[in-house]
Amino acid sequence: MSNNKNNLCNDNYFSDFYLKHVQYASNFAFYKCGDQAQALDFVQDAFSKIWENCSKIDVTKAKTYLFTTINNMFLNNVKHHKVVLEYAKAAPYIDQDNQSPEYLLEEEEFKIKLQNAIAILTDGQREVFLLNRIEGKKYREIAELLNISQKAVEKRMSGALKSLREHIENI
Repeated sequence: MSNNKNNLCNDNYFSDFYLKHVQYASNFAFYKCGDQAQALDFVQDAFSKIWENCSKIDVTKAKTYLFTTINNMFLNNVKHHKVVLEYAKAAPYIDQDNQSPEYLLEEEEFKIKLQNAIAILTDGQREVFLLNRIEGKKYREIAELLNISQKAVEKRMSGALKSLREHIENI
């Protein structure tokens, strides 16, 4: 391992890398899974993997490694949910609100379909869609935030909605 200051195994360099990317990585993880606690787990686990493999990761590819790791954790989690859903179908129950198992499964399946459909969007479409629908920002605010025109925001949103309609029935 070299003593190069621009090395992920260097405490100061890793700390700077962490501080530079933690917020964006947290937003990305949250937009993927829609759960703040789970997003935090994904991000912390991803940074831990980077630290554990610091000598093997090319510094110029560290950001890509970070986001790929978070995305893979999300996809593994979705696979796990599918197994849980299959088990739930085989072992029906009624919850406290007396909602039928079929309703609960449909609701959970819809959430997963929505997460998967959002994951398919381009980065620009996903960003605009989530800023508008999750954070409640107006197109004008999004345009200023992303330093793009309001027309570009409208075009990305239109593309996002079209894609979501194609991938999820009943929207």
